[in-house]
Amino acid sequence: MRPTRPLPLPEFVAMMALLFAMMAFSIDAMLPALPEIAAELTPGAENRAQLVILAFVLGIGCGTIFTGPLSDAFGRRSVLTLSMGVFMIGTLLAYRAQSLETLLLARVIQGMGAAGPRIVPMAMIRDLYEGRRMAQITSFVMTVFMIVPAIAPALGAVIISISGWRFIFIAIIGFAVIAVSWMLIRQPETLAEADRNPLNARHIWNAVIEVTSNRRVMIYTLVLTLGFTQLIGLISSIQPVYDISFGKDEQFPMWFAASSILGALAPIVNAKLVMTIGMRTLASTAYLVQAILAVIYLALLYFDIIPEAAAFGIWFGWTASILLTVGFTLGNLNALAMQPLGHIAGLGASVVTAISTILSVILAIPIGQSFNGTPVSLLIGSLLCSGCAYLLLRLVKDDQSERI
Repeated sequence: MRPTRPLPLPEFVAMMALLFAMMAFSIDAMLPALPEIAAELTPGAENRAQLVILAFVLGIGCGTIFTGPLSDAFGRRSVLTLSMGVFMIGTLLAYRAQSLETLLLARVIQGMGAAGPRIVPMAMIRDLYEGRRMAQITSFVMTVFMIVPAIAPALGAVIISISGWRFIFIAIIGFAVIAVSWMLIRQPETLAEADRNPLNARHIWNAVIEVTSNRRVMIYTLVLTLGFTQLIGLISSIQPVYDISFGKDEQFPMWFAASSILGALAPIVNAKLVMTIGMRTLASTAYLVQAILAVIYLALLYFDIIPEAAAFGIWFGWTASILLTVGFTLGNLNALAMQPLGHIAGLGASVVTAISTILSVILAIPIGQSFNGTPVSLLIGSLLCSGCAYLLLRLVKDDQSERI
C-alpha cells in the first residue's frame, strides 16, 4: 500500500539528503581506491584512473536527459525506483569489471541510474516548495551531501583493507537498498495525476525550448556548470595531490574528512542567510572570494615564497575553501534556475542538470589529466571557473521571484 500522508519536514529533508548522499558516497568512497585501480587496470598511466570518477558523473549527466521527462509523465516515485534498479545493475557490473574500459562503461551505467536520485529529489522539492524556502531546504540537503564525503573515503579505505577495492561496490548497493526502501515505505507521490505532462516529442521539445530560451535560467545553468567543473576537478585529482605532492596517501581519508566537515558548515550558514541576503548575492560573493584565493595561492607558488612547513596547511585550507564555496553556491543556483520552471519541474531539472553536468565533465577532464604532481592545474581551473561564474552572475539582477 502506497503512503498518502505528507512527511514531516525533517523526515522529508533527511530522505532527500540520503538520496543525494548516495551519489556522494558512490564518488568519494572510490577515491582511496584510485591507486589500486591504476595498478591493476591501467599500470603506467595512473592519471587514467581518475576517469572512474568522471565516467560516473558523465553517466549522471546523460541519465538526466531521460529522468526528468519520465518523472513528469509517470510520477516521481516510479521513476526513482526504476533509476535505482539501473544504478544497482551498473554497480554489479563495476564490481565484476576486469578492464578499465569495462569499469568505465559500468560506471557510466551506474551514473545513469544515479540520475534518478540526482533529479527526482530536486523535482519533489520543487513540487512542494518554491523560492527562498526551496533554497533553504536544498541547503539542508546539501549539508548532509557535504558530510558524507567526510566519512566516505575512510569507509572506502577500511573496505579496501579488509576485502579489496571491488567490495566498495557491494557497500554502495547496500546504501541504495536502504535509500529506496525508505522512499517506497514512507514517501507519497508529490506530483498529482492532473499535473503530469504527457510523454511526447512535441511536449519535450517545447519544454526544452522554454528552458534554453530563458536567459535567466541559462545563465544560472552555465554558472552551475562552472561550479561543478571546479568541484569535479578537485575531487578527481585530490587523492594524487595528497599522495604525490605531500606524501600523505595513508592520511588522505582523515584530511579529506576534515575539509569536508568544514565545508559542511557552509550550507548550514547559507540556510540562515539566504532568507535575508538572497541566493544570488551569496553565490556571487562566494565565487569572488574563491577567485581571489586562487590568485593569491598561484602567486605564492609562482614566486616560490611558501615555507615548506606551511605548504600543506595552505593546500588543506584551500581545498576546504572550495567545499565551503560549494555550500554557498550549488543549492542556491539550483533553486534560482528552477524558480521559473515549476510547471515543468522534472524536465526543467533534467535540462539544467544535463547541460551543467555533461559540460562540467568535459571541462574537468583536462584539469585532471594535466595533473603533474602539483596543485597548479587545479588552481588555474578554479580561478577560471570562479572568475567566470562571478562575471556571469553580475549579468543578472534580482527580481521579485528571487526575493520570495
